[in-house]
Amino acid sequence: MTIIKTVCHRDCPDTCFIDVEVKDNKIISMKGSTANPVTQGFLCPRGRGDPARVYSKDRVLYPHIRSRDNDGVKFKRVSWKEAISFISSKLQEAIQIHGEESVLLLDYAGNQGFLAMQYPHRLWNALGATKTDYALCSASGHKGIGLHYGLAYGVQPEELLDMEIIIYWGNNAKVSSPHMWTLSHKARKDRGTTIISVDPRNSETSQVADMWVSPRPGSDVALTYGIARYLIENDLVDTDFIERSSVGFQQYKEEVLTWTPERLEDVTGVSWDDIAKLGSIYANSKPGTFMIGLGLQKSLHGAEAARAVSLLPSLLGYNRGFHYSDSRGIDIDFAYLGGNRLTNKNCKTIHHVSVGSELVSGKFKFVFVYGCNPASTLPNQKSVRSGFSKKEVFTVVHDTHWTETAYLADVILPASTYLEKEDINFSNHHLYTRISRKVIEPSGESKDEVSLMHSLAKELGLKEEWLFEDPWKALNKTLAATFQDGTLADLKGGKVLKLKLKPMNEYQTPSSKIEFYSSEAEELGFSPLPEQLPTEIEEGWFVLLNSSIPKYTHSQFIDVYGPIPQIVWINPVDAKRLDIKNNDEITLFNDLGEVTINATVTNNTIPGVLWTPRPLTGVKGQPLNVLTDGSPQVIGSGPRFNSTKVKVKRAD
Repeated sequence: MTIIKTVCHRDCPDTCFIDVEVKDNKIISMKGSTANPVTQGFLCPRGRGDPARVYSKDRVLYPHIRSRDNDGVKFKRVSWKEAISFISSKLQEAIQIHGEESVLLLDYAGNQGFLAMQYPHRLWNALGATKTDYALCSASGHKGIGLHYGLAYGVQPEELLDMEIIIYWGNNAKVSSPHMWTLSHKARKDRGTTIISVDPRNSETSQVADMWVSPRPGSDVALTYGIARYLIENDLVDTDFIERSSVGFQQYKEEVLTWTPERLEDVTGVSWDDIAKLGSIYANSKPGTFMIGLGLQKSLHGAEAARAVSLLPSLLGYNRGFHYSDSRGIDIDFAYLGGNRLTNKNCKTIHHVSVGSELVSGKFKFVFVYGCNPASTLPNQKSVRSGFSKKEVFTVVHDTHWTETAYLADVILPASTYLEKEDINFSNHHLYTRISRKVIEPSGESKDEVSLMHSLAKELGLKEEWLFEDPWKALNKTLAATFQDGTLADLKGGKVLKLKLKPMNEYQTPSSKIEFYSSEAEELGFSPLPEQLPTEIEEGWFVLLNSSIPKYTHSQFIDVYGPIPQIVWINPVDAKRLDIKNNDEITLFNDLGEVTINATVTNNTIPGVLWTPRPLTGVKGQPLNVLTDGSPQVIGSGPRFNSTKVKVKRAD
């Protein structure tokens, strides 16, 4: 038995260290490593389920090419040589006839290893292919917070142990970041820390918090102005810090004071007494922090909500007294690793959330997909799937499993899992890292992303030397300024290192200070102050929220744990009005499509608000994202998943 030390590569903020028991090239067990003080030696259900996923019957083990005969669509197994030759000919044909912009790269964080995710961009940059803006997840929150701070990094996980109050805002940490939650729970146990959850639904985190505040969806800016009003009116703000470290407070204060208790209650649905209570607890429990969830900013109001919450700590004199994501506070030269600055070609960019409408437009003739499952996870699914199904769109998918997207491909190539290759991955939430060792040999004929990129580059006859640079030498240049206490060589030697984080009292704004009134926003034509957008909804309509549940990372692990539960939460008041009972099949519908799922009647969501696990498939085979709009947010171009409006009817 051998113990091999590695790191999880899932699209998850915790990024656990894992110790894997291996015998005769087979994984026996996986355990959380105690070498990481944040992930603390335990794994979530996804980590524990990874061996079953590696050996799943749904693994793609060999290259396949789609064929059509009288029996319909089938996939024929072919050799790697045949597959690479076929792909190269189709790629060259698309470029020669329709131009480089007709080639679209669709990739994302299905495997967050730097060599798996970033290095292969060199090929597509060399070709001049179109790419997305990668705004599907956290971009709008980053941009919104960045308008006031420059970059969105903040409080570190270990600091949770010293907090007197922790406010999870739109953040179901108990599910989406269980190691953060464990640190918070330990702080409450050891020092009596107060934990508050701000969330329209009674999530797993809300259920065990000391206080649950449930504003109407989209009213977060107003709620922050209510807290600010309480702090300002009761002389609880740190005037010295505000004068020394910020600009624009007077304009912010003037806006805050327009939000009377009556107006706040009308917009948020939260009583002024509860708003004042929240403000009082926060002001009198120092130190404290806001843990801003990524789900908060996945709505029409997302960037506005994130920026509004981030400003509250500054009122009490905290330097970046919030946690969102540290990814942009760390110096990593991705432009070099991915080849963006190694080519003179100016690659076109499209909105990630608008891929569906882009595909059906007919402008793309060749699409290469890796590290994502767009035929499940992207909004506007009807257009996404229609686009992939167009005869003139040639699609290649490089994936570990037969996904919804793989079944729409013209060529499917087997990818190795993160346990079948060596790589590096950093957390967006903590600063600890170690090498991600290869645990077992690849299954079947699966190949990693680097070797595939090199094979395609050679077949295409590309001559740029930087396309074939040793990936670890490229990584060494990429990470030259990244570590606090070592080098890539130390990491490869087995050491645990910490990443450098930009100073907490440094602000990358035009004024080099916290900007309550954002000069950049004003220049870009946005509201300089966080703006409460309209939240009114017409009678008969619901706001549909969706979020992750413990056993799944987006569409991954369905082969291990079965289908994502086909349920929707509905408040008893709404259920009674619509004559809906528990477990009834109901149909959610809007102008984009419809999905039939089973009703769960519960007080865990407020009237007018529905909730489903994401990204489920309905009982009649419809993907949840057939209901979601593919229009990007104004700030940051992120998605609007949690602003989806639907009507409800009993299923036929």
